[in-house]
Amino acid sequence: MQITLIGAGNMATNLGKALWRAGHDIKEVYSRTMASAEALACKLGARATNDLASVESGADVYILAVKDSALEGVAGALARSGADGAVFLHTAGSVQMSVFEGYFKNYGVLYPMQTFSKEKEVEFSEIPFFVEGNNGQALHTSRTLAESISKRVYDCSSEQRRHLHLAAVFACNFVNHCYVLSARLLEKQGIPFDVMLPLIDETARKVHTLSPIEAQTGPAVRYDENIIQMQADLLSDQPALRELYLKMSENIHAATLNAQR
Repeated sequence: MQITLIGAGNMATNLGKALWRAGHDIKEVYSRTMASAEALACKLGARATNDLASVESGADVYILAVKDSALEGVAGALARSGADGAVFLHTAGSVQMSVFEGYFKNYGVLYPMQTFSKEKEVEFSEIPFFVEGNNGQALHTSRTLAESISKRVYDCSSEQRRHLHLAAVFACNFVNHCYVLSARLLEKQGIPFDVMLPLIDETARKVHTLSPIEAQTGPAVRYDENIIQMQADLLSDQPALRELYLKMSENIHAATLNAQR
């Protein structure tokens, strides 16, 4: 397919490269800054622009990989481009497909559930894609694009995707923040964070064969009050973090008891 990428950030960079490697023609890359547009367009053999009004109207698909709050404004600008027969897809986890309603005839969602960084290449074949379309053409286009780069493609409504994204925030963003907190605690004691990597890797491996609740270990599972209180006291100079530690411990213990009933 002939594709125009709207955005040049982490998502657009990784998705654009994967689609290009799959044989799709990336015609154009838009970004608010010309330097970002040119950096990605150069890798994809595409035209670069930082002017939405100049985006060409001949693509089959327009993929909007921009921040959630910008989606409707970008859609409004693109709607004036006259690309009536094209399919417009966004890649956001928590934005309803209906954000495009009234702007385009054919629209939908192409959501790869993964964390992306420009500097880190990912293997797309195992990334789950969740697709949606307002009509048969849009759904077929979104599914075809997803299936060209991934073996795991699922139909998913906007309401399901909102909950999916919430679950992903817990499983990815919150977990990574816990790594940040761990690294800060270690740094204060002059201990390198990489001592945690075998523990992190084994924890991730376990949930490939065990349910998350079965894989849970630590003092909160059995609610070892002596250990919990001692560790909470170590955080006495950081009341917000101490409160987070205690709430997390209580929640882990409650989840363990519920699973045993």
